[in-house]
Amino acid sequence: MDSDRKSIRFERLRDGVEFPVRATAHSAGYDLKAFLLGDPTVKLSLGSRQYEGVPKHTADGASLQLLPGERAIIPLGFRASLPPGYEAQIRPRSGTSFKTSLAIANSPGTIDPDYNGEWGVLVRNDGAEPIFITHGERIAQMVIAKYEVLEFEDGDVRQTTDRDGGFGSTGHR
Repeated sequence: MDSDRKSIRFERLRDGVEFPVRATAHSAGYDLKAFLLGDPTVKLSLGSRQYEGVPKHTADGASLQLLPGERAIIPLGFRASLPPGYEAQIRPRSGTSFKTSLAIANSPGTIDPDYNGEWGVLVRNDGAEPIFITHGERIAQMVIAKYEVLEFEDGDVRQTTDRDGGFGSTGHR
C-alpha cells in the first residue's frame, strides 16, 4: 500500500541525473545539484520582469549567469514522489551561503508529496556582481520532514501566559 511507503520514488528526466546524496552518514540534508545540460529552459526574473533563459554551453560544461538581484528556478533534472505525510524542505547550503552571494529565495522552500513536476530550486543573486551557476554545482540541500495535518475548529483562544505582545514579546522588559 502506498501510504506505508518509506522511500522516495525518483525519476530521471535527463541522462546523467544522479540521486541526491548526503555528504556524510550523519548529514541531515541531501545535496541538490544544478542540471544545466541539454536544452533546459530556465525561468528568470528581475524585479517584476519575468523571462526565460538558456544555459551557456562551453567545452567546460554549462553555466547560467545571474545578475545582481536576479532570481532563477534552477532545474535539477528529475522529479520525485514523496510518501504521504512527508515534505522536502529546500534550504541553503552553509558553504555556498558563506562563499557566494547565491541565496535560496523562498527558504525554506517546500515540495509537497503530491507535486509531480520537475524539481527545481528558486535562487537569487544577493550580491553586487554577476555570479555563475555551473552544471553539477551543489546549490541547495533538501531535508525530508514528516508533518501532521490538523483540522481547524471554531472557539475562543484563552491567554495562558503574559505573552500578548506579538513579535519580540519574549524579550526582557
